[in-house]
Amino acid sequence: MLVNLDNEVYFRHVFSDPIVFNGFVKDILGIDATFSKIEAAKKFKPKVGYIDFELDLFSESDDERIIIEIQKIVYDYNFDRFLHYFLMSIAELQRTYKDYKIQKTVYGIVLITEPYKVLPNGNPIRDEVMITKLNPKNLKNEEIELFGHQLVFLNPNYRNSETPQSIKDWLDLFYESIHNPEKAKLNKNNKAVKRAEQLGDMDKLNPKVVNKAKQKESALIKAKMLKDEIEQQKKELETKDKQLKTKEKELQIEKQQKETERQQKEEALAKAHEKSIKLALKMVKIGDSIEEIMEETGLSRYEIENLTKK
Repeated sequence: MLVNLDNEVYFRHVFSDPIVFNGFVKDILGIDATFSKIEAAKKFKPKVGYIDFELDLFSESDDERIIIEIQKIVYDYNFDRFLHYFLMSIAELQRTYKDYKIQKTVYGIVLITEPYKVLPNGNPIRDEVMITKLNPKNLKNEEIELFGHQLVFLNPNYRNSETPQSIKDWLDLFYESIHNPEKAKLNKNNKAVKRAEQLGDMDKLNPKVVNKAKQKESALIKAKMLKDEIEQQKKELETKDKQLKTKEKELQIEKQQKETERQQKEEALAKAHEKSIKLALKMVKIGDSIEEIMEETGLSRYEIENLTKK
């Protein structure tokens, strides 16, 4: 059974092999170079910029012309992060302020093993291969070959008939390792892919590698559970906040209704009192007694006596 290359430990174990690494780089980038020293969990010392980032796999070619970095990413919410890694790998080459000439070409490969969730500018991404180049273009939209640096994004969850078979071989390897590990359908005519399958055979793996991979998987599960718990708590808080806001609105509406009712009652009482005053004045004029006026209008003796004085 093929190991899940979505697991960082298995990924590094398989792709740090020179045959696999060189075959992968050649098929994806078309670079015919030899990489013998392949570093896993690469960090630059001293660190570049303000972020102490780590690259999954890193290598320089034997003739020191090319630097390759490979990042296997199981999330894609922040493409700026990938760009940062890529640009810092270029910046790291300039070790002194006098050294402006970048002597080496930098290539970055990002493997994204989940369907894209990012919707830039409202347009969904559905491409299995995307390439970023730093070369400028003139007003005729012609590319000027100034820099050879490239950042390549790969996602095996999408299919494009125009993608070269050499690239499809590796996309199939990743997809099958995740979704069909027991009967993985691979192009075994590709020697590097076949080598990757052999190195990723679960039955032949060193128990220490398997144990480390399980620990990594367990840590990811715990992290996901914690993340889900935090998300659930966040949703519950948002729900409570909405409920409180709804209750506040209801109370505000109720308060406004009561205020309106109070005003209406006051207006009604004022009109009734004014009506009683007018009636009382008429009764005073025709000589009705105060007791009769009180009984008829509901006014107090004091109010009626004041009316008689006017």
